[in-house]
Amino acid sequence: MNKDAKIYVAGHRGLVGSAILKNLQGKGYTRLTGKTRSELDLMDAAAVRRFFDEEQPEYVFFAAAHVGGIMANNTYRADFIYNNLQLQQNVIGESFRHHVKKLLFLGSTCIYPRDAKQPIREDELLAAPLEYTNEPYAIAKIAGLKMCESFNLQYGTNYIAVMPTNLYGPNDNFDLERSHVLPAMLRKIHLAKCLQEEDWKTVKADLDKRPVEGITGSSSKEEIQRILSNYGITSQGVELWGTGKPLREFLWSEEMADACVFIMEHVDFAQLKGTNKEIRNCHINIGTGKEISIKALADLIARTVNYKGNICFNSNKPDGTLRKLTDPSKLNALGWRHRIEINEGVRRMYEWYSTFNG
Repeated sequence: MNKDAKIYVAGHRGLVGSAILKNLQGKGYTRLTGKTRSELDLMDAAAVRRFFDEEQPEYVFFAAAHVGGIMANNTYRADFIYNNLQLQQNVIGESFRHHVKKLLFLGSTCIYPRDAKQPIREDELLAAPLEYTNEPYAIAKIAGLKMCESFNLQYGTNYIAVMPTNLYGPNDNFDLERSHVLPAMLRKIHLAKCLQEEDWKTVKADLDKRPVEGITGSSSKEEIQRILSNYGITSQGVELWGTGKPLREFLWSEEMADACVFIMEHVDFAQLKGTNKEIRNCHINIGTGKEISIKALADLIARTVNYKGNICFNSNKPDGTLRKLTDPSKLNALGWRHRIEINEGVRRMYEWYSTFNG
């Protein structure tokens, strides 16, 4: 990519897109385009076509998605499959019609089977059944991956799909119902500490920034305590879903962004398709190859937050996939590997969250 190339980052306000935009700016790219949801509804096919007609981007980072944690995935199953398929259909389709030189599609490692061999290599895709709780979202992401692969094979496009592991970092989603595990746990433990210390000023500031089911910092203490208790947050302790035994891999979002820009700058589909008659599994895992249990993660967050209260696990709630560790050897061989470990990342995450709420 030339530094003056026209680049569109779809989803530039989210965890992934904002990190990519920041990375591109830091590397000297000058013609960057992003649109908020109010400016461009990616679910609206006609609006997406008009945007591509007017902007004519040469490169696309497709980081927009309908995402959430295990509760949201399992509850809003139709939304997760329908919305993601529609987003992908519109953005990838218009990229093709407008002759975009290169596209990066961001998926998720939830595309892999529930009982995939560990660590998970790219060729585990479609080898066995998916995890039930996020199956609709996974199927949508598999469809996006296959759309990129199929356009490449039929039309000679240069669309690359990457599958990041669990991400966390600045601009993460801390919604208690819809967020992923690490930001949800961090916010729960942070709020439990504040309740334990009767730090109502910080609790109210937190809810003013991120209301919970309409409850804000201006609500009464009784209303705040009631709604937080519904999510397992009290002055006595924190309740988390599952057993705490599942193992998870986490990657700092700004490192994921660096990997994405590296791939767009240095990797083409021709390098990934191999020489087999049947070409598949050309996507790239982006991960660390390291894992931590949910319980150990909760303990790490508690130490980082300086929370000394109780943390318990509700084993009546689902765990999700028990282990999901990626094999990043393909990406490592291409020349990129992570540097920020989970201890350092959680510290940075809490510093960012505390500053943002201040």
